[in-house]
Amino acid sequence: MNKPNDLAIRATDLNDIDSNASHDNHFNSILNARLSRRNWLRGSAVTAATAVMGSMGLSACGGGSDAAAVTPTPTPTPEKLLAFTAVPKSLADVVSVPAGYTATALYALGDSLRAATPAYKNDGSDTDFDNRAGDHHDGMEYYGLSAAGAPLASGTERGLLAMNHEATTDEKLSSHFLHVNGGTTTLPRPAAEVDKEVAVHGLSVVEVKKTGSTWATVNDSAFNRRVTPLTDIELAGPVRGNALVVTKYSPTGTKTRGTINNCGTGKSPWGSYLSGEENWAGYFTRSATDNAARGDKSVVSLNRYGRSQGGASRHGWETGGSDDKYARWNLSKIGASADGSDDYRNELNGMGYIVEMDPYDKTKAIRKRTALGRYAHESAAFSVPTVGQQLAVYMGDDSRNEYIYKFVTTAVWAAADATPADRIATGDKYLDSGKLYVAKLAADGTGQWIELSLSNAQIQTYGAYKFADLADVLVNARLAADAVGATKMDRPEWCSVNPANGEIYYTLTNNSNRTVNPSGSSQLAPDSANPRAYTDMKGSSAQNGNPNGHIIRFKEGTGAAAATSFTWDVYLFGAESGADASKINLSNLTADQDFSSPDGLAFSPYTGICWIQTDDGAYTDVTNCMMLAAIPGKVGDGAKSTLNYATAAGGNLAVDTFIGKKPTADTLKRFLVGPVGSEITGISETPDGKTMFINIQHPGENTALANIGDPSKYTSQWPANAGYGAGKRPRSATIVITKNDGGRIGS
Repeated sequence: MNKPNDLAIRATDLNDIDSNASHDNHFNSILNARLSRRNWLRGSAVTAATAVMGSMGLSACGGGSDAAAVTPTPTPTPEKLLAFTAVPKSLADVVSVPAGYTATALYALGDSLRAATPAYKNDGSDTDFDNRAGDHHDGMEYYGLSAAGAPLASGTERGLLAMNHEATTDEKLSSHFLHVNGGTTTLPRPAAEVDKEVAVHGLSVVEVKKTGSTWATVNDSAFNRRVTPLTDIELAGPVRGNALVVTKYSPTGTKTRGTINNCGTGKSPWGSYLSGEENWAGYFTRSATDNAARGDKSVVSLNRYGRSQGGASRHGWETGGSDDKYARWNLSKIGASADGSDDYRNELNGMGYIVEMDPYDKTKAIRKRTALGRYAHESAAFSVPTVGQQLAVYMGDDSRNEYIYKFVTTAVWAAADATPADRIATGDKYLDSGKLYVAKLAADGTGQWIELSLSNAQIQTYGAYKFADLADVLVNARLAADAVGATKMDRPEWCSVNPANGEIYYTLTNNSNRTVNPSGSSQLAPDSANPRAYTDMKGSSAQNGNPNGHIIRFKEGTGAAAATSFTWDVYLFGAESGADASKINLSNLTADQDFSSPDGLAFSPYTGICWIQTDDGAYTDVTNCMMLAAIPGKVGDGAKSTLNYATAAGGNLAVDTFIGKKPTADTLKRFLVGPVGSEITGISETPDGKTMFINIQHPGENTALANIGDPSKYTSQWPANAGYGAGKRPRSATIVITKNDGGRIGS
């Protein structure tokens, strides 16, 4: 093993890791026309449906000439979506929203969940993070409560926010804003620092309540809770009990310890909370001699998931002490057992799943749904539930050159399951049995969902890895996807389903490994679904590949959610408005619409607006990250286009792609710009569409560790500079947005 003080840590964007060395190829009028009353109600948007139906104005008709006269009811003016004035680009250290809207910080890193936990000092001295808000607020969902505090899906003035706490703001090894002097940057790490950093990861549930026009968290609510990387969590589905997940902590392979690097979310049709485990591999380490110690196919799996031997962990948590809670971060085979029951050689196989939690009920077990596969999960988006039909769960693997997946349930949807007595048991019914598919996109705008199972001959005969059973396929879903020739994508992030027509949208954030003249296994030429390779200048720095990202969308073929074919096009290409319209700004974005690196994505079930959030580093010399509102059309509403590239050999590479209808000022505009250094992520609304919750993640993330004692050198002081909380250290936080006239968000 490396000596502690010899360990060099290189600053790395964990989202940008590429471990795929396989050779695979890589709404106003619209809403009213497509969002039928039946679908509104099916999506639990009763309040919104009432508003839409009421706005249509029904006139009475007499049966004959002698019928009593009826005075027509005046027709209210229809609600116009995206009526706000676009927010301009900004480098200010504030949250900017349109005129007529108010944004207020609500729940920030360190906020107390219990009366016995002191208020947050924000100076690095705080402890007890098991009872405080975690760090890097990410995906989030709202769950209504009645005035009396009982679960009520339609509750609009009292509810629960369940959210992910993805990571920490750090330099070298230390999460420096959490510690008084910035923390220890050499190994071994002090136990007290490790314990604090571990605890700020995971999930939280916090009650929120509206009094008058003001929202606030409810300290000491019986619903408030934290879930951390040390919380006991059950493994469910085909991987449960398999030899691949046997550890010292769980010799039977039925549970694992905690959840980590939680990113996107999902809300099931039965009302549970789903969380995706994303860049979990980087928290673990392996010795420099571990390959020889193992001597089996597990080495192939570890390499494919980004944990080669000798690789340093992100924080060095394995050095915190001799306790088992520190040992679990070391994946090396150090025990004498044949099955791994005396060490943590298999610990990584318990990470990388969709996690299901009942936000209302602490007594229910939290479960990792292994049938949905193991990879760098982002969000989990459900198909529109239809009685008697199977459900689909759409997902992406957020790393360069990784894949798009969907899971199709064995069970068909039953209306009674929308309000079940036991939400986790209902999750067992739908999420533990089904088929996992990966997407393969063709140049003609069509695609296939390829099943990942041992019944697939390509998986049976794959030479790089021998799969033993279905559990092996699911644990090593990336390898199975390699085997069937899935299409490598430009970092699939969040996905969301358009409630108007069931089409599926995926953000493809960016990819620095796209090039016209690839060399090396990680570089790919542009293809139809990922058609751009160009240079974007950030000051004097050249950013190559697809630095601005795009959003792709699918339309399922015959069979609805269970379809095995689809058509696709690119909904939007991220770009600067002044970029070349023939090769870069293919969506003809204007200054009120241009964006880079789309990440968070969600359709409002109440207004139908598609909300797009960015996590950008390419355009941040011009503007901070942002959120846009869109009224999209449908797959195929644009045209085919051909991009021509000159190759190194002097030839021409022609790439055909399919581009959606170009947006107008009425169908796409910027709604919010965040503070300096932040990512805009996580989005949820109350069921009347009048309150929106957004997460501002890692403001000031580029603040150097050396400047931790000088607030004037922080790159951001938000939200303290907006009057929220003590100290000046920047904090990830949830904001609440309302419209000053009491209307729906986005109108």
